[in-house]
Amino acid sequence: MAPLRGAKRRKKAAAEKKAAMAAAAGQGAPGGDWWDGFCMRMAGTLSSVESHRFESIFKMPRKTFNYVCSLVKDDMMVRASSYTFLDGTVLSLEDRVAVALRRLNSGGSLVTVGASVGVNHSTVSLITWRFVEAVEARAGHHLRWPDSDEMAMIKSKFEKIHGLPNCCGVVDTTHIIMCLSSAEPNCKVWLDQEKNYSMVLQAVIDPDMRFTDIVTGWPGSMKEASILNSSGLFKLCEKGSRLNGSTLKLSSDESEVGEYIIGDAGYPLLPWLLTPYQENDLSDPKVEFNRRHSAARVVALKALARFKDTWKFLQGEMWRPDKHKLPRIIHVCCLLHNITVDMEEDAAMDEARISDDHDANYMQQVCLLADEKAVNVRDKLSEHLNNRSTADKIG
Repeated sequence: MAPLRGAKRRKKAAAEKKAAMAAAAGQGAPGGDWWDGFCMRMAGTLSSVESHRFESIFKMPRKTFNYVCSLVKDDMMVRASSYTFLDGTVLSLEDRVAVALRRLNSGGSLVTVGASVGVNHSTVSLITWRFVEAVEARAGHHLRWPDSDEMAMIKSKFEKIHGLPNCCGVVDTTHIIMCLSSAEPNCKVWLDQEKNYSMVLQAVIDPDMRFTDIVTGWPGSMKEASILNSSGLFKLCEKGSRLNGSTLKLSSDESEVGEYIIGDAGYPLLPWLLTPYQENDLSDPKVEFNRRHSAARVVALKALARFKDTWKFLQGEMWRPDKHKLPRIIHVCCLLHNITVDMEEDAAMDEARISDDHDANYMQQVCLLADEKAVNVRDKLSEHLNNRSTADKIG
């Protein structure tokens, strides 16, 4: 029996090698062959217009899709003959990436996605998780804190577009809705302020709608301020390891403002995190600060709305998701979001079409905590901005 088992192993290895070579050859084929075949498989589930529009299906241009394929090729093509269509044809690299992307961006169930592309629903599940692991392993460099040169460009854009000097980003949170059974242990901790079961994503976002820092996995019952305090971002900023670049010298009294990010009223006011004024009857400088602050924050609202609109897997209501895997899936969708932003050619045109309502029907949280030094920093900056605005009007 031993020679027979060895023969089976050799036969299986040869089949896998042949399948891998065929898939690799398919990857190099120019233009239409792979795409035409995929369109034919999906012809019954797409409109005639949609079936010929690559971006309408995968939410990214063809060149971005090809780049993602190149990133995950080695991981996705391990045991190349393991995944087949219902007709027995082995899935190529592009087929596998396409199946995973459809699962993540269509919001369809495993059965629906499988039926639409001609594979078993268990194959969709296995391929999607293999893809998540591969993107995690290979694309981490697309989501990191900016270096000094990159940060200088970010600050320049915030000042040029919104008139906020030395601003390094916008922090915000969004809720990923889940369906949990009330009988599930500890289910109440996931119940948020709007009585939805959810997991929270916190992100810092630059002027181009790119994520520069994220934290996720926290239950929906936690407030924005608590999530911030529990994050690595908070710890790094508090000890001066982040947002420690050049300071801004104010012309009015020679005082200085360090690097900072901005956030909504749900966050505490800190020297490195400036929030809007919340009191009534604001002075002109405070009104001017809030105006610029609000305008700059829109980039985060649009980025999170675009993120959830693209990766509809996270927008739909997931039935009892694995709470250990879900943060990893959210992280991978953030990486894919950044890859798309990094490779797109006309972000401004795309941004104009994006909603800014990423957490529909959620009330604004309010945090009244304010660091004394931060109060002074914000007041000084408000005076500076108002003086500049007045000078611009006179000039």
